Amino acid sequence: MASKNLQNIILLYKIILICGLCLVYSKAELPRFEHPIKPDGSLSILVVGDWGRRGAYNQTEVAAQSLPLVSKGFVAQVIRHPIASFPGGDKMAKIGGQMDPDFIISTGDNFYEDGLTGIEDPAFEESFSNIYLGPSLQKQWYSVLGNHDYRGDVLAQLDPILRQKDSKWLCLRSFILNTDVAEFFFIDTTPFVDKYFFRPEDDKYDWRGVLPREEYLSNQLKHLDTALKESSSNWKIVVGHHTLKSAGDHGITVELEERLLPVLQENNVDLYVNGHDHCLEHISSPDSPLQFLTSGGGSKAWRGNVRPWSPEELKLYYDGQGFMTMKLTKYDVYIQFYDIVGDILHQWSRSKGFYST
Repeated sequence: MASKNLQNIILLYKIILICGLCLVYSKAELPRFEHPIKPDGSLSILVVGDWGRRGAYNQTEVAAQSLPLVSKGFVAQVIRHPIASFPGGDKMAKIGGQMDPDFIISTGDNFYEDGLTGIEDPAFEESFSNIYLGPSLQKQWYSVLGNHDYRGDVLAQLDPILRQKDSKWLCLRSFILNTDVAEFFFIDTTPFVDKYFFRPEDDKYDWRGVLPREEYLSNQLKHLDTALKESSSNWKIVVGHHTLKSAGDHGITVELEERLLPVLQENNVDLYVNGHDHCLEHISSPDSPLQFLTSGGGSKAWRGNVRPWSPEELKLYYDGQGFMTMKLTKYDVYIQFYDIVGDILHQWSRSKGFYST
């Protein structure tokens, strides 16, 4: 009887939360969250993507990284290494305490190969809760869905029951995160890509909540455009899974270039942050201040190929594992990319009104 009562309470909790989210959607178009900044007026963020492999492919080693936001040098070049498994978790754990991220962004492909099978799938613990154990990683995670996540039970990752299992987990299709120094716009990019609908090969995708597709995409773009126009933030940052610009294996996502990029450019977005390509990458825009930042090195990488790209635009291409950090104040942004042994591969900064490359 007690077990049945508990199940009924959990079901009621889910209904309340789902209805609450629907209410936010109807009133504000996209759900909005608030996150405080540090007392000194800064915001520190760790960004990792394409990670969920039960610790394999160096996921555990990358997870051991939570590194200080300091400058150790500047690299603006294509960097390649052979396939390898790097030691170094101990070293990274020792310096991990020096960073104090306010929150963590996951750029999608949270659980390989085919998402979660349901809310009881042990992959949630095996690829997330039992991997990201460092004290500095026990912060709020804000996550988007990737294409691999859509191959499983897509609603499982969105289910509030997962937040009961691990309170740092939060994943929605699209939402807005407000802070006092920057505004983040998370967008669901997988439904934009035609091949998942028309050329899925042997993969099966869970499109519940997305169909009719064109209505879903149009509404998402409309809500994003409205939110960007209404934003008064100094820094506007859009986060999605798929690449807009990339010299990596997946390259340019044509559908996003045609439909999403004009919205970002029209609304003076500063950064587009993504995963999908299993690399670390920084591409500058030739015709606007918009920067394209890829952090998809959370586990399996080393694909060994890079597409030709203008060296004036390609500031970093690292075909390997690692992650990205961001530090923002009201007037400044600092970006750093780290490899798996804790070395800084590349750093970039900008102050409003003074563009640095």
